[in-house]
Amino acid sequence: MSCTFTALLCLGLTLSLWIPVLTVALLLAGSLPKPILRVQPDSVVSRRTKVTFFCEETIGANEYHLYKDGKLYKTVTKNKQKPANKAEFSFSNVDLRNAGQYRCSYSTQDESSGYSDLLELVVTGIYEYYEPRLSVLPSPVVTAGGNMTLHCASDFHYDKFILTKEDKKFTSSLDTEHISSSRQYRALFIIGPTTPTHTGTFRCYGYYKNAPQLWSVPSALQQILISGLSKKPSLLTHQGHTMDPGMTLTLQCFSDINYDRYALHKVGGADIMQHSSQQTDTGFSVANFTLGYVSSSTGGQYRCYGAHNLSSEWSASSEPLDILITGQLPLTPSLSVKPNHTVHSGETVSLLCWSMDPVDTFILSKEGSAQQPLRLKSKSHDQQSQAEFSMSAVTSHLSGTYRCYGAQDSSFYLLSSASAPVELTVSETIESSTWSPKRPIPPIPTENKDHTMENLIRMGMAVLVLIVLSILATEAWRSHRQTHPAAGN
Repeated sequence: MSCTFTALLCLGLTLSLWIPVLTVALLLAGSLPKPILRVQPDSVVSRRTKVTFFCEETIGANEYHLYKDGKLYKTVTKNKQKPANKAEFSFSNVDLRNAGQYRCSYSTQDESSGYSDLLELVVTGIYEYYEPRLSVLPSPVVTAGGNMTLHCASDFHYDKFILTKEDKKFTSSLDTEHISSSRQYRALFIIGPTTPTHTGTFRCYGYYKNAPQLWSVPSALQQILISGLSKKPSLLTHQGHTMDPGMTLTLQCFSDINYDRYALHKVGGADIMQHSSQQTDTGFSVANFTLGYVSSSTGGQYRCYGAHNLSSEWSASSEPLDILITGQLPLTPSLSVKPNHTVHSGETVSLLCWSMDPVDTFILSKEGSAQQPLRLKSKSHDQQSQAEFSMSAVTSHLSGTYRCYGAQDSSFYLLSSASAPVELTVSETIESSTWSPKRPIPPIPTENKDHTMENLIRMGMAVLVLIVLSILATEAWRSHRQTHPAAGN
């Protein structure tokens, strides 16, 4: 046991002598903690932006060194007036010569640190006359779990396109391909299955393989919205679905769910409008989207979505709402009603829309109605385009003013001028106004209505005949009485 203790004691003394030696050796080998290199405002900046690199350490250095592409670029001596353990390297107007790969190190009085991790500075806008274009298929609004394709294209040849997301959570580059039919260069970025984290704003750039830190000007921003399964909001318009150019349009998105914000998207468009919601006294959250004065470009189908501030996931889509712009086709259809402009409830009414000009579709609109206008494909009859809107078992709520319009398949939401208005009145029947619905209406004899005067005349003549007969009978009785006494004498 004493031998074992003696051996351990010797080993401990030996290690105590070696530890300072090992420490010095490690320090001489560059054992100082490596610094951290950061850049503001971003590692991807446009030309003429001010950029500042920060080399940060924890030991307390005397000098800081910035390296570009493996070569010493700048040295900064620590300012004793600023005791913070970091140094700044600023560039007031970055250009293509500033793009590259950067590292930093620092040194104390006795030794130097190792290098920081690599930081790449990318300068955009170098090829400013050849801006790429970014679009998304099938739509910038995608249901969670679905797929989307971001299409980056340019008329100018680039070796590669790179796609970036504003929050830096997504970056991907692809080689370009040449499409001879359109004379374009493009790359298709396929993303899916999508998650709420894909919600955000994307851009794409073009660049060359021999200068990967020099990018083109960016494409226009492309917003992406990932919708989920939470309850869909409602979308309506107080101005009606058919609008004349120059009218003002406001669409309202609302829900009984307490959504913090709403988004409005025109189907087929690239833009997504977002507004914060407001709470109403009735417990609804509401956002109004003012689209301003309408024109032909306003026509289309709209949907809205709701979201909470703490989530990147949007709700399911509202029901679609169509906005139709009138006066966009050089024709004016005609509208007629049969059997009559005034009918009783329960009857059948047909509204016939027709035009001598070729029309693909007719639209029937009721003034002041919140319902979507009716659409029917036209049929050719007697060298006319026509469509018959039939309404059976009509009720009083169908009373109102109707107009019809023509449209072509090539411009689904652009309509002709309106037909002349047609007024339809649906009156309540006697059953609905004076009798119980379950009580049958007694038949009304037609004689009482058509022969009342004749019956009165007949009755009067009968009375007159009776009077005459009575007078004649009285006279005959008197004559007979006078004759009998004379015969007795």
